[in-house]
Amino acid sequence: MLWQATLETLTMVSVATVVATLVGLPLGILLATTDRGHILEQAIINKVLGTIVNIGRSIPFIILMVAIIPFTRKIVGTSIGTTAAIVPLTVAAIPFVARLTEGALKEVDGGVIEAAESMGASPPEIILKVLIPEALPALVLAVTLTAVNLIGYSAMAGAIGGGGLGDLAIRFGYQRFRGDIMLQTVIILVVLVQGIQMLGDKLAQRLYHRH
Repeated sequence: MLWQATLETLTMVSVATVVATLVGLPLGILLATTDRGHILEQAIINKVLGTIVNIGRSIPFIILMVAIIPFTRKIVGTSIGTTAAIVPLTVAAIPFVARLTEGALKEVDGGVIEAAESMGASPPEIILKVLIPEALPALVLAVTLTAVNLIGYSAMAGAIGGGGLGDLAIRFGYQRFRGDIMLQTVIILVVLVQGIQMLGDKLAQRLYHRH
């Protein structure tokens, strides 16, 4: 059961991280580049996007998970199990990725951007050839942090039958008074977090040195 629950947790976290990155990265790029003084300055768009992201980040995950049950059912046909848990995990992670991406891009030296503009680079070229490459180590750390947070969220998903280690800990550990199962699930979660963080740190370090 521990092996199966671990695989379920890894599935939930990996799929949610990939989808959230695919959506959150462009959103974060828009947040950064439409800000005041940036290459695509658009105050209204920036304010609207910022408000949406802030609302998404302010909702506690357990409440979000319950609130979007109808949406989850429309997407995957059920609100229980590993597949269903991926939907709220992804929705919760998108604004998180967006803000981390925005922060990473804003750390890029303005002089590099000005140099690209002076050479006639268009905004898309600056984004693809300057901003993203310059911020790549920070973006890798952002995705790593997202995956680590999603491991904690996936454990919470077990509270409403989301599957994975959280579900195992609640049903077979807490409800049956099995402290050994609770301990084992906690140890596995700690190992997963440490492993993902180490991999992310090493990759970011390599990219930084190469850069």
